[in-house]
Amino acid sequence: MRKRYLMAPGPVAVAPDVLLKMAEPIIHHRSPQFSAILEEVRGGLKYLFQTRNDVLVLASSGTGGMEASVANLCAPGDTAVVVRGGKFGERWAELCEAYGVRAVNVDVAWGRAVDPADVAAALEAHPEARAVFVQAHETSTGVKHPVEALGELVRPRPETVLVVDAISALGVYDIRTDDWGLDVVVTGSQKSLGLPPGLAMVSVSEKAWALAERSTQPRYYFDFRRERKALGRRTTAFTPAVSLIIGLERVLARVREVGLPALFAHHRRLAEGTRAGVRALGLSLFPEAPSEAVTVIRAPEGIDGQEVVKLLREEYGITIAGGQAQAKGKIFRISHMGHLDEWDMLVALAAVERALHRLGHPVELGRGVAAAEAWFAGAAA
Repeated sequence: MRKRYLMAPGPVAVAPDVLLKMAEPIIHHRSPQFSAILEEVRGGLKYLFQTRNDVLVLASSGTGGMEASVANLCAPGDTAVVVRGGKFGERWAELCEAYGVRAVNVDVAWGRAVDPADVAAALEAHPEARAVFVQAHETSTGVKHPVEALGELVRPRPETVLVVDAISALGVYDIRTDDWGLDVVVTGSQKSLGLPPGLAMVSVSEKAWALAERSTQPRYYFDFRRERKALGRRTTAFTPAVSLIIGLERVLARVREVGLPALFAHHRRLAEGTRAGVRALGLSLFPEAPSEAVTVIRAPEGIDGQEVVKLLREEYGITIAGGQAQAKGKIFRISHMGHLDEWDMLVALAAVERALHRLGHPVELGRGVAAAEAWFAGAAA
């Protein structure tokens, strides 16, 4: 009998008490009981997002929150600046195309963070741009983009908003929505929040609301205006994912109890300990500006990264993630999100060592684990 480990960057492992909470008998979504839960969630999300603005809760994956952002902020024929530095940056451009929005793409080599000067140049060349779309963390490459600097670029432009996909970043490291001038921030339930997939959460600034009110883009289900009105009545515009929101209440209560600094420190600790083990194995990281959400490792010369992922999943019971598109076979990714701790990181490193050994790469078994364990033992908890 084999124990299974879920260590991919979404969906992530869910804590047992959260699973049990969501397994309680369903309640009606138009009841006072649910309204009370939604109010608690509303406050908890403001704390998590570090915003004074309301945070909308949509029954969708994180991509639904991304699509809703394009649909509400940009009208057909509008221009938007899109940072494309990975699979999810490309998704912003694809969503713009789907809604008739002209995307001015700032292309970034996979594994590198965008240079704010390149975004500034795109905005100077296209002052009519309604939005800048970017990832806080590009999950496909492990890169952190400098969204604080981008906020400074966009803030002085009254008709342009900064829209940040923070689906795998919010709750992992410090993202100050209001202080940094991030007009729209999107996250999803299946990443750092440690819930199953099915919820998208979107914070919207007053500057962004002004664009949403004027936009002529057709929209129905993903209509921010409907959701804002419903939230004022302590409900949702359409049938919500009731059990997931009940689980979200439990998660957000824990976030407040632990505090954001401790939450960020937890992810940083897992990332740094894991990377100590990776370096001890003679392996290198793929991103130049790595996020604490996931460790993205270059596959050694002559080793197919997809084979590492396959071995871990099929023979060792450990699910990590491989590369996507142009990075397929070149990298593999170990998540630090969800119900994981340092002992799980040691398990992942041990499995990577064995997989590389099986695939013929010269590796000293136990070397990475020892380095990570020494790092965890010596670092402050």
